[in-house]
Amino acid sequence: MTHAQALPGSPHVHYENHRLKVEGVSLEHLAKEHGTPVFVYSKASMLDALKSYQEGFKGRNARVHYAMKANSSLAILQLFARQGCGFDIVSMGELERVKAVGADMGLVIFSGVGKTRAEIRRALEEGIFCFNVESVPELEVINDVALQLNKKAPISIRVNPNVDAQTHPYISTGLKGNKFGVAHDDTLKLYQHAHTLKGIVIKGIDCHIGSQITNMSPYLDAMHKVLDLVDAIEQLGISLSHIDFGGGLGIQYADEQPPSAQNVWSELFKVLDQRGYGQRHIIVEPGRSLVGNAGVCISEVQYLKPGEQKNFCIIDAAMNDLPRPAMYEAFHDIVPLTEHPERPTELYDVVGPICESGDWLGRERHLNVEVGECVAVLSTGAYCMSMSSNYNTRGRAPEVLVDGASSQLIRRRENTEDQLQFERLVD
Repeated sequence: MTHAQALPGSPHVHYENHRLKVEGVSLEHLAKEHGTPVFVYSKASMLDALKSYQEGFKGRNARVHYAMKANSSLAILQLFARQGCGFDIVSMGELERVKAVGADMGLVIFSGVGKTRAEIRRALEEGIFCFNVESVPELEVINDVALQLNKKAPISIRVNPNVDAQTHPYISTGLKGNKFGVAHDDTLKLYQHAHTLKGIVIKGIDCHIGSQITNMSPYLDAMHKVLDLVDAIEQLGISLSHIDFGGGLGIQYADEQPPSAQNVWSELFKVLDQRGYGQRHIIVEPGRSLVGNAGVCISEVQYLKPGEQKNFCIIDAAMNDLPRPAMYEAFHDIVPLTEHPERPTELYDVVGPICESGDWLGRERHLNVEVGECVAVLSTGAYCMSMSSNYNTRGRAPEVLVDGASSQLIRRRENTEDQLQFERLVD
């Protein structure tokens, strides 16, 4: 990719006079103010991504429930809550984060295959919207906890439609071999059983086939399979008040051209209309597509190390900050904060300082940087900060939210004292 082309995250991530900006704020300025590595997010980018869904939902009974595992920073949750979004959670910790920003707990959906009794109890006490049930044993546990509390637990059943999302195996969730959801062929029987349980009230049906999906066909395949099930379930006298189609829409990391959320839902609502479900309550659970391209991670070049077989650009961000390349061999574009078109480029593997060969951020990248200058790792708004760790006793990076020409620190840098406070020496 040449920098004359639009960067992932454009127009909110862009060069102006050869200097990289997020909206109206210079990333060089933020690097000097906050140090490196540091995550920077564009508020306008997130709102534009949400607007694309909302435009696709015009005139429909549909709601976005943000899949907060993508990025659970409080200021970002607050931003989506203020836009009327619900939330898709997968742990008690995420439930507490939603509560901490004052969001409507009645708009929370609890997904995940391993919900504990304590998590189920807490969610019922808070009055969440719905549990997405992923197995027969989980349904029984939810029923048992609800009866103990003298409540009825609202549930939908997550069906595994055996649809190939055409994405990385680690983020594909809708095939027979995946751990998620109930097998398509077992779904009717489970709804019939759920209908007999005194601690359960059936609300809807759920489907989620994977993440970073970049074409329409998997969605269309899954939708037809889910609607076939809706027909069959309601013929049994079990009414469904909502249909949840999950999330998974991809973003641009390199040269991908995923459809916009507006175009996806314009096409999907045509199918819903044709099949008589166009005015049903529709739920979606996007994560990456709302926040992924909104984020960049700024990092300083520490060393340029020539080698016999390849050259290394060693930066101060690492796999604990940006785990996707090590986990998925994922691509993130890496660009200089200041362009120097007069300099020749060199071919580098961009790596971090962690003591692992897997600590790489980009392979075979053409860069013309020098030691002490900074680079930006792009498209890091999703599954970076939320998956970061303290490996090698490294503190998590700070986060900054940009709004037009202003910026605000939304998470300070974590120091060693923060990490040590929970540990105790033995006597």
